[in-house]
Amino acid sequence: MGLSNEQWQTLVDLLNNHKGNTTERMSGASNHMIGNLGLLHRTKIVQGCPVGLPNRKDAVATKKGDVILERGQKISKIFGAKPTKTPLEQNHNIEHPSVISVFLNKEHKLHTTHSWNFLGLERNGEFSHDSVWRKTLGEDIIIANIDTGVWPESKSFSDEGIGPIPKRWRGICQKNKNTRDKFHCNRKLIGARYFYKGYEAKLGQKLNDSILSARDYEGHGSHTLSTAGGNFVHGASVFGFGNGTASGGSPKARVATYKVCWPQSVLFGGGCFDADILAAFDTAISDGVDVLSVSLGSSVPSEYSQNSISIGSFHAVANGVIVVVSAGNEGPYPSTTSSNEPWTLTVAASTTDRDFVSYVTLGNKKVLKVYVYSYTTPIVFLVISKHVTNSFLFFLLLLLCRKGTLDPEKVKGKILVCLSNGFTIDEGVEAASVGAAGMILANDKYSGKEISPQPHVLPASNVNFEDGNDIYNYIRTTKSPVAYISRVKTELGVKPAPYVASFSSKGPNHFEPAILKPDVTAPGVNIIAAYSEAVSLTELDSDKRRTPFFTLSGTSMSCPHVAGLAGLLKALHPDWSPAAIKSAIITSATTLDNSRKPILDESLNKATPFDYGAGHIQPNRAMNPGLVYDLNITDYLNFLCGRGYNSSQLKMFYGKPYTCPKSFNIADFNYPAITIPKFGPGHSMNITRTVTNVGSPRTYKVHIKAPPQVRVSVDPRELIFKEKGEKKEFRVTMTLKPQSMNTSDYVFGWLTWSDGRHQRVRSPISVNLTQ
Repeated sequence: MGLSNEQWQTLVDLLNNHKGNTTERMSGASNHMIGNLGLLHRTKIVQGCPVGLPNRKDAVATKKGDVILERGQKISKIFGAKPTKTPLEQNHNIEHPSVISVFLNKEHKLHTTHSWNFLGLERNGEFSHDSVWRKTLGEDIIIANIDTGVWPESKSFSDEGIGPIPKRWRGICQKNKNTRDKFHCNRKLIGARYFYKGYEAKLGQKLNDSILSARDYEGHGSHTLSTAGGNFVHGASVFGFGNGTASGGSPKARVATYKVCWPQSVLFGGGCFDADILAAFDTAISDGVDVLSVSLGSSVPSEYSQNSISIGSFHAVANGVIVVVSAGNEGPYPSTTSSNEPWTLTVAASTTDRDFVSYVTLGNKKVLKVYVYSYTTPIVFLVISKHVTNSFLFFLLLLLCRKGTLDPEKVKGKILVCLSNGFTIDEGVEAASVGAAGMILANDKYSGKEISPQPHVLPASNVNFEDGNDIYNYIRTTKSPVAYISRVKTELGVKPAPYVASFSSKGPNHFEPAILKPDVTAPGVNIIAAYSEAVSLTELDSDKRRTPFFTLSGTSMSCPHVAGLAGLLKALHPDWSPAAIKSAIITSATTLDNSRKPILDESLNKATPFDYGAGHIQPNRAMNPGLVYDLNITDYLNFLCGRGYNSSQLKMFYGKPYTCPKSFNIADFNYPAITIPKFGPGHSMNITRTVTNVGSPRTYKVHIKAPPQVRVSVDPRELIFKEKGEKKEFRVTMTLKPQSMNTSDYVFGWLTWSDGRHQRVRSPISVNLTQ
């Protein structure tokens, strides 16, 4: 029985309005995904935190020198003041002078090698003439991640060609003697630790000793660590797809892992909790790590003083450690970035110029280019659903091919067409269980053209929104619709690339709109890197497939690309501060794709700094930025003072007394981007910045692309540097042009310092026009 006209219209509406949001696009893994209408909810790392009456184990307390590992209900109490005690405070010795704060032991979610070729570090297996890899491969830099652990047997962590462990390393290779796990480290993977007290506190019971290990049982941690600092591995592929050499951004760096994320159990779920995250940060600092890659975050960002990643990363930066964090996977919605600290480098996700494609040939001879790991099907009939129903809920589930909605008699031997909302593995399993010969997944409007390969259990392809409409229309107007799915192949040189992924979290910054977030974008879609061989590709018991490399998508994957780049810059410039390295990466980024046109978003509209920050990273330009916008720990403390933090609150970040200045102007905070949250008629604003020369003596002139309706002037317009390390201050003045149009939205522009030859130091300008 076919669909009625009303139901076809409902289908069209669903395609246009369905907002399935994939929190982490991890191919073959079970992730936290929420479909709109609240109908679908599935977790890998459980979101949220325990609620209920406060008790002895309800808080994370931070002490001088260590961390009390307990779980918590949210406490807004900041020590130093004397408000009325809460029941939780009465049950804790929080008046003790060594206790600085109590805050929620929240859970954070896990947010990958052609990408280095796409970034210009190599061409056809050789280092390009201007490649930063000709200068360094990150030798003896120590890069670590805070994640799900590591699969130490992966070839990405082989120590072949690696010298002795640096003497400055103070870490350990933590092993559990009570298990048979033969976990090991070497001269490449020089450290591994695991943290679980916060997780135990959440569970309210001791963990089984047999699971306590730094070994990765999820795949996420191995993937991110190898992307940042994995060794060269020739012949890496995913079942023969994407064959090539895999490596990290700093392939000769040493790597370490700090496991804080635990897999979900049948009864309790899993997660990455604040107490463990804080302990991991402070331990990594003590061990001697140079760069931290943190692909974690919360879907509900919290104030810096209530966020373990904010506090831990501040400690790290104060000790000279560069911290790179993922922006989050809550896009395409605005103000969703999960890491908004000015001291971290926050990374959005975008595509590369590689696609894994196959082709669907319809009976009307129309050929559609599709994306997914696929197998060939014979020419068979296309079907959509088992029958018509007056239940909207059932109709939606039917379109999504949910369990129990498919009629085996009508599906068997046919290619099933389903509406995709991120649960593609489940849809494939259900289709295979009722005898489908294959499956086509059609994107909704909000997913647009964004597609990630999935390890399906039957021949399958994913089509974009427009092609999905074509297929549905073909089925609707054809008595006996048929189709054929070809085998997948790898295509390179795809244009346009990059474009910003739809799942990538967007700005503006929810907590401090004057700080642009994200900072930059980097490859984060269909990234091949090391994987855990302890987990099947679909996490189904029936799926016996294992692979040493796998394709994942997410800001979790873009983050370690930038961490790998930070490792290269640290090797080249060991005396640079974390802020200087961050500035080099930001001011050298590009806003143009490989067609030399402006980078687009997932809907193929022109992207903005709220999508990609300063733009797409350019490693070879970042190694010699010319000028940097530097910041030190005093600047960051003054920033917190400007947010109203008192001396007691500042102890969480700094650990010792600090007196705030009498005044602080966020507009003059020396960030390598200029963002004005409120700017209306009659307004005029002066903004001060200071640049440091990190290159040879030269003269720079300013070039301005003013935001629409805004007049921008710079004084002086020329900066003359006579020596390395010299600093120069300049002032930016902004005024609203006369007779400007009435609007209330952000407009964007750029400020660039150029020597007229090779150096271009560019900062984005974002201005919110208010009436």
